[in-house]
Amino acid sequence: MLLLSKKQDWLGNIKGDVLAGTVVALALIPEAIAFSIIAGVDPKVGLYASFCIAVITAFIGGRPGMISAATGAMALLMVTLVKDHGLQYLLAATLLTGVLQIISGYIKLGSLMSFVSRSVVTGFVNALAILIFMAQLPELTNVTWHVYAMTAAGLGIIYLFPYIPFIGKSIPSPLVCIIGLTLVSIYLGLDIRTVGDMGDLPDTLPIFLWPEVPLTFETLQIIFPYAAALAVVGMLESLMTATIVDDLTDTTSDKNRECKGQGIANIGAGLLGGMAGCAMIGQSVINIKSGGRGRLSTLVAGLFLLIMVVFLNEWLSYIPMAALVAVMIMVSIGTFSWDSIIHLKSHPLSANVVMMMTVVVVVWTHNLAYGVFVGVLLASLFFANKIAHFMYVESILSDDSDTRTYVVHGQVFFNSADKFTSNFDFKEVVDKVIIDLTHAHFWDLSAVDALDKVVIKFRREGADVELLGLNDASATIVDRFGVHDNPEEIEKVMGGH
Repeated sequence: MLLLSKKQDWLGNIKGDVLAGTVVALALIPEAIAFSIIAGVDPKVGLYASFCIAVITAFIGGRPGMISAATGAMALLMVTLVKDHGLQYLLAATLLTGVLQIISGYIKLGSLMSFVSRSVVTGFVNALAILIFMAQLPELTNVTWHVYAMTAAGLGIIYLFPYIPFIGKSIPSPLVCIIGLTLVSIYLGLDIRTVGDMGDLPDTLPIFLWPEVPLTFETLQIIFPYAAALAVVGMLESLMTATIVDDLTDTTSDKNRECKGQGIANIGAGLLGGMAGCAMIGQSVINIKSGGRGRLSTLVAGLFLLIMVVFLNEWLSYIPMAALVAVMIMVSIGTFSWDSIIHLKSHPLSANVVMMMTVVVVVWTHNLAYGVFVGVLLASLFFANKIAHFMYVESILSDDSDTRTYVVHGQVFFNSADKFTSNFDFKEVVDKVIIDLTHAHFWDLSAVDALDKVVIKFRREGADVELLGLNDASATIVDRFGVHDNPEEIEKVMGGH
């Protein structure tokens, strides 16, 4: 079974994976160069990183068909470190980033993705789509009409080529766009910006490179904050991208294996003179839309990237940026969840707020971690508020008016504890109070504290209090932390009054 699965991952879609990997490799080149420029390092640092990370994750990543390489989100976090300490410290931070991600995989932090709601994922996707589109704007401002014409032609090819009989479905339209516009640009001799204008492409293979930094505690103090931030953002983007590719392909992936794979890939990148990277939603979408499904597509993307950059760099330099801009605009359009706009009226207000705030924070800060953190926080608060509303207490007085029974329904926790307490009438004169907790669950110390106060107040009023129906989990936390049966602690809880 395992052998069949491996065979399917590598050989189940050879033609689609090779063609899709080629498209991705071409689209990776300007992005890797651009991200290197953002980080303040030589273009080859980003290109070597993209090659290395893609190849390693092809073998040991947790999600077949997902593309990992140097990314803008990671590059933004490196700027200060490179400016203040230089490339060698960045390479050291990249190695430490990998170590932290491997540790995260082994302690199963990938499982935390279950806490990220669908609204947060949708917001994350929409924000990335907007950022991908915004990243293309510098290539479309202060340019001649030729650039707009080429970009429009590129979009036309991408969207219309698949409708051509026979060949339309067999060759990825983004690849046709890139090759076609490059030939047109060369033939017409158009004076427009090309990949060669982005920076010098490397002409040698990467070599093993141990960072030239002192192995001291002071070095660790310098690189650890950056490595921790890179590890968190890298894992977040990788796991979110894995979730999105899962949805696009109707398959599942191993999130904890992905954490380990990304970590090993970053260590490999650091040792070959590359910067830290992670999964790329834009390139992963290009891969899936171009027919890539297996690990072969990721391997082809990494290998073709290196081969083209090192051995075909002269030809690559002629690719017009307008062709790649067209591909990335297609990615942004395909990535954006247009259904989320249509469903704004039908979805709950809380889900819409979480989605939109995630978009706003990510676009405003250009930091994916901040957006996801805000989204998860808001989703948690809305959930806690919603669950608190489902907690209520029934009150029943016995026929002889001597016993009052309170039947508690729902979840008692920090947000519903005050509501729980307010449902009891402490001034009523009764001999006995029965609190029926058969339909309730106590979750935390706030809930236990609320129960303590209710029991103690009734006893102070002279009533005999009996608790009924605590389930095992609630009984465990109440027995461990409750003090209503401990006279020494009662005065502390009630404040001495």
